[in-house]
Amino acid sequence: MLIARQQSILDLAKQVGRVTVEDLAARFVVTPQTIRKDLNELCDRRLLARVHGGAVLASSTENVGYDARRQIASSEKMQIGQAAANLVPNDSSLFINIGTTTEAVAQALLQHTGLMVITNNINVANVMRAYPQIEVVIAGGVVRRSDGGIVGEAAVDFIRQFKVDFAIVGTSAIDEDGSLLDYDYREVKVAQAIIANARRVILVADQTKFDRTAPVRIGSVAQVDVFVTDRCPSEGVRGLCRAEGVELIEAAPDWGEPDTGKPAEAE
Repeated sequence: MLIARQQSILDLAKQVGRVTVEDLAARFVVTPQTIRKDLNELCDRRLLARVHGGAVLASSTENVGYDARRQIASSEKMQIGQAAANLVPNDSSLFINIGTTTEAVAQALLQHTGLMVITNNINVANVMRAYPQIEVVIAGGVVRRSDGGIVGEAAVDFIRQFKVDFAIVGTSAIDEDGSLLDYDYREVKVAQAIIANARRVILVADQTKFDRTAPVRIGSVAQVDVFVTDRCPSEGVRGLCRAEGVELIEAAPDWGEPDTGKPAEAE
């Protein structure tokens, strides 16, 4: 049985997606060491997964809510977004798929000119639609209530009409072997069509995606041309990028080591 504080931590993680040691210690008026022990126990039970400075909800079958996902690694996503946007020249055509990190790329692209953006992400369309220098084309299909993603066979058929310069794709999880994973097989089919119909594929994902898992395989890191992340903690994925000629861009590689919950040697 979980103690009351641990249950409250789990409930909070379900609401906001990510919890931090610092915030939890202040909320419950306990020491960071006590919170780390709580998080370690929740992680041992596979209810949460540890990330730098805290933990995220650990589910292999259901994604965190879209608004909560926006809060997870939000500053890192902004850095990733800018680094990815720097790879896209003016007067380009591109796909942008569903995700909060791809939405951060869309925000960073707003000062570009002459773009044609095809998306199955209502949030991206809303971000970009007011900018006259950007033409936004939105896919048809079933609108997913949870995040405004457009999925299904109609969306796949729509995407296949195009051949664009760039694809900006996100993923829900990255396995140690480089597999890109998602929760919804309908979204996976759209993502696969996007990858197949772009001349250059840019994968964007923050390092918390290495701490998660999901049941449906999109493809592999080996299938993309560039992988933009804040920091890549996986030596296996680093090696795969080197072997397959995938350019790895780390937007914030020196921001600190992952928090393992273990005391430092001096302590």
